[in-house]
Amino acid sequence: MQKSGAAIALGVLFFASVAWGHEFWLAPSNYRPALHDTVTIRAFIGSGFRGEVKPFAVTRTVRFGMQGAKSVDLMKAVTNGELRWALYIPPDQGGQLLTYQSNFTLIELPAARFDAYLANEGLDAPLAARRALGERAGPGRERYARFAKTWVAGDQVQRASVPQGLPIEILPLADPVRGRRLTVQVLYVGRPLPNVLVRTWNRELANAAQPFDAAARDSVAPVEQQRTARDGRVTLDVGRDGEWLINVVHMVPSEDRAQADWQSLWASFTFARVRGARRR
Repeated sequence: MQKSGAAIALGVLFFASVAWGHEFWLAPSNYRPALHDTVTIRAFIGSGFRGEVKPFAVTRTVRFGMQGAKSVDLMKAVTNGELRWALYIPPDQGGQLLTYQSNFTLIELPAARFDAYLANEGLDAPLAARRALGERAGPGRERYARFAKTWVAGDQVQRASVPQGLPIEILPLADPVRGRRLTVQVLYVGRPLPNVLVRTWNRELANAAQPFDAAARDSVAPVEQQRTARDGRVTLDVGRDGEWLINVVHMVPSEDRAQADWQSLWASFTFARVRGARRR
């Protein structure tokens, strides 16, 4: 699947300066660590698993934590500007779910470019509303926020499926690392979100459960895209080994119309499937 020329040009223009219109994800140094391994967590923004590492920004962060046998607030242990967001030794082999929530950032784009972005991301309702206004729609005044989760796998797979109370989140309804198909549910303010576009990307792992450097690899095309059903669920083909990224973008009228006309919420969920793991 190839992006349109307009979307590619748009991404080139804005990627370096405002990191707009791209996926944001958390990446552990090892997706299936042994009990005494040290795990590093970094964040990336980019497209198709190629991206730039993002420094931790205290002013942008609402929440950054780890949930396993207990909840840990990771914001207390990270320094502003640090490229390594977390460094920990798994307290048990049950698995840990790491969760990040940003606040909103403002952006304004020329009308044509904003409409191209809406079309590329499958944001049909905002695009239809703007087209109905015609020239009165004006430039795209938007505020956006990021919501990311990553599953560092373990034996207590139910930990990956516990809702984290994010404004928008992708919830796996089964063990992400086993089974050829995975049903996920998209929740928006705690309720199932229908008809939202869900995309997946897959990338091989460098060594065992360790990802390649995202800044040094080529971008890959989406594996699949589907819209959620009325119950917010969609079943995805995740049969390949390697690192997986699931992404969702939802846009609604802005809650702060003085600053922006629209607000978008970007959710991601990353996990990995290691060669030799049992399938069912």
